[in-house]
Amino acid sequence: MKNILTSLGMILLLVGGVSAQMQEIQKEFIAKADEINNKVIEWRRDFHQNPELSNREFKTAEKIAAHLNALGMEVTTGVAHTGVVALLRGDLPGPVIGLRADIDALPVTERVDVPFASKAIGEYNGKEVGVMHACGHDTHIAVMMGVAEVLAGMKSKLKGTIKFIFQPAEEGTPGDEEGGAEMMIKEKVMENPKVDAIFGLHINSQTPVGTLRFKPGAAMASSDWFTINVKGKQTHGSQPWSGVDPIVVSSQIIQGLQTIVSRQSRLTDAPVVITVGIFEAGVRSNIIPETARMEGTIRTLDSDMQKIVHEKMRRTVKLIAESAGAEATIDIDTKTLVTFNDLELTEFSAKSLQKIAGVDNVIMSPWTTGAEDFSYFGLKAPAFYFVLGGMTPGDENPAPHHTPDFRIDDSGLHLGVKAFCQLVFDYAEEYWKK
Repeated sequence: MKNILTSLGMILLLVGGVSAQMQEIQKEFIAKADEINNKVIEWRRDFHQNPELSNREFKTAEKIAAHLNALGMEVTTGVAHTGVVALLRGDLPGPVIGLRADIDALPVTERVDVPFASKAIGEYNGKEVGVMHACGHDTHIAVMMGVAEVLAGMKSKLKGTIKFIFQPAEEGTPGDEEGGAEMMIKEKVMENPKVDAIFGLHINSQTPVGTLRFKPGAAMASSDWFTINVKGKQTHGSQPWSGVDPIVVSSQIIQGLQTIVSRQSRLTDAPVVITVGIFEAGVRSNIIPETARMEGTIRTLDSDMQKIVHEKMRRTVKLIAESAGAEATIDIDTKTLVTFNDLELTEFSAKSLQKIAGVDNVIMSPWTTGAEDFSYFGLKAPAFYFVLGGMTPGDENPAPHHTPDFRIDDSGLHLGVKAFCQLVFDYAEEYWKK
């Protein structure tokens, strides 16, 4: 591994020579990307203005499928509920390359003042919510549709087959529904034809436009969702000694969970994050209720640490509750695995991205505790996932993802289209020969 990373460091300093033929191909796909740039931005704004929640991306899927059908591709719809998969077969023999874009929005009410702001309303877990592309999936769709149009116009020069995977429900399915990348894998999306390598990107509101980021190996965290139910004893608010207060017990459990991070985890090995995002209890201010419920997420970047954290959480929840005379249960559901960038594929991809963005604009970054179900595709083929800059240069306070003020600079999409095209042609031309 040390040798691979040393080699990767050298690649970040020196980019190998490019054949005359590949230079001509690069000029052609850059020109085509330039031609459709305004169209890509229009697509993105349309999807942004008309977002749909996970497993409900019906109109989004229709628009994607219509575009791919118009390009003459072999299109399959209804994959993992609302996913779209399309094959573009090049005229020359070569590998099968997977390109993935996620298509769902979030239950967030937009506050950004742009002409194409979302006013959409939806239902999430029985509640009426605003709907917004607050994570940039609208840009991912538009970029991938642009890549499809560019590559379809270069079919005669394309070696192998491109499998375009437009994936629903990356943000997680509502209730007990199945969906997302895991369901796509179950439905054999990485087979027939079998994918040799898969690439994906995520735009980032806090990374400047014109730059790309990546990390070899473990790049993004696993995501486990948990539910904790606490049962106490109901009593009048004036006589807490007559009952068992599940709210106080729950607050102690929350503090206990944080000591797992701050005092029990070897953070020098890998980060751990435990977050409680929902806390529900009670119906009246002068009644101590019988029950309380919490929901949250766990983020880890090491599979062994993930198991250890789960064990410690179960022990902490049970014993804190028992110490107060209450009962508590915890259920943990793994939503995503660690997103792992194949080391050999990453070495190749870093060099390829430098050709299109420039050496100084391709940055090796630390891991992130954000999670991605792109990780499931990496179980079936070597995978590479990178970050596309979407922040206006000079913006001093860009809003993070999953917030009402999240904003993306449209000018960053152009590099995303070109980066995917560069990866496709380079992989088919060079990496496949090894």
